[in-house]
Amino acid sequence: MAIQKGKSTLILDNQPSIVASASVVGKKEGEGPCSKNFDMIIDDGYFGETTWEKAESKLQKTAVNLALKKNNLTPNDIDILFAGDLLNQCIGSVYGMRDFKIPFVGLYGACSTMAESLIMASLFIEGGFAKRTCAVTSSHFCSAERQFRFPLEYGCQRTPTAQWTATASGCAILEKHQENKPFVKAVTIGTVADYGINDVNNMGAAMMPAANDTILTFFKDTGHSPEDFDKIVTGDLSAVGSELLIESLKKEGLDISEQHRDCGLMLYDRNTQNVDAGGSGCGCSASVLCSTLLKELYEKQTKNILFIATGALMSPTSLQQGETIPGIAHLLHISI
Repeated sequence: MAIQKGKSTLILDNQPSIVASASVVGKKEGEGPCSKNFDMIIDDGYFGETTWEKAESKLQKTAVNLALKKNNLTPNDIDILFAGDLLNQCIGSVYGMRDFKIPFVGLYGACSTMAESLIMASLFIEGGFAKRTCAVTSSHFCSAERQFRFPLEYGCQRTPTAQWTATASGCAILEKHQENKPFVKAVTIGTVADYGINDVNNMGAAMMPAANDTILTFFKDTGHSPEDFDKIVTGDLSAVGSELLIESLKKEGLDISEQHRDCGLMLYDRNTQNVDAGGSGCGCSASVLCSTLLKELYEKQTKNILFIATGALMSPTSLQQGETIPGIAHLLHISI
């Protein structure tokens, strides 16, 4: 069984393996630096559907089907599925997963949802509650813009600190520990952090304090140092949040500058793709993890990574009421 370190960190004894993964992305994401690692790149933002929300559901459904196919599995082989997205009531996940008839747990951690779902999928296997689990999440640029900011037809000018919500989905399937498969070694569950940011166009600054807290907690609980890891990958702090994170951690005596990467900066080329500060959205870290990061682990280009997905826990209603933007960050130590 898992060993608890401090209040937030669990060292997993059974070390569940990620036996298959898949990623499906939009045209813009398919033109970025990770393009060769994605399983599917779609050309049409509608993905053959009549609405962007339906397209997002199809992204998730396709990612799950591709991951199942890679391991010669059917939906009946999955004991429980954890899924989430950015839309109200997680409709991207609900409508995407309804045909699978798999026991379903809907999660909302904003852009941290891939880490949250992976933690739950891992712990269910660790505790013996399931033999095979699935974690999947998604986002869509158009559906997110409509819900959280302005309709695309409005043509709102973006600020330099704004981030581009990824049209993407990532899915991972987990089983008991297997040799030569990436496995989850430890997890740290984050706490809500709110430093008073209320600018919806500055998600990196809003989410950074949560990433800072979770990373500090993990290193304090485990006694590890940054040099123990090939990469320390945050979810989607992008340019603004990444710079703030490195600076903030240095003040705490922790330097991750050599190991740090950010999915929001890995998914796009900021010099050519007009994404301002970088990428964001549930699908941002999910697609990068389920393509590039896991591929590097499978091929043993890297052996130890920290994956810290970050989320901004606001809603359109809370923003309209003048609330600040709380953040959350969840961490997984993944090894091969």
